[in-house]
Amino acid sequence: QVQLVESGGGLVQDGGSLRLSCAASGRTFSPYRMGWFRQAPGKEREFVAVINWSGGSTYYADYVQGRFTISSVNAENTVNLYMNRLKPEDTAVYYCAAGTTTSMWNYWGQGTQVTVSS
Repeated sequence: QVQLVESGGGLVQDGGSLRLSCAASGRTFSPYRMGWFRQAPGKEREFVAVINWSGGSTYYADYVQGRFTISSVNAENTVNLYMNRLKPEDTAVYYCAAGTTTSMWNYWGQGTQVTVSS
């Protein structure tokens, strides 16, 4: 069984920065891709960013493009999300996910809260 554990959330002011990390553990971990999602109160979970585990290609949602950066440290089974120029609308619980195919997200973390104050 694969476990994903997020860390790095917290409270930050408008325009500030945070780094989220997601560490994977368990049996041999070799995902196809890893990504970040978020869910704000009263809203559905939405996609934030994804990284291809072997090739390193990335893709971002429009609302974070240019402000957030996803990266991986494959040797440590870790994926990071660097968030800059944060806005109050970025406030949400952020979830790490891992997928073994292009169409599935097989594993999810428990989430970490990010709050951006205005």
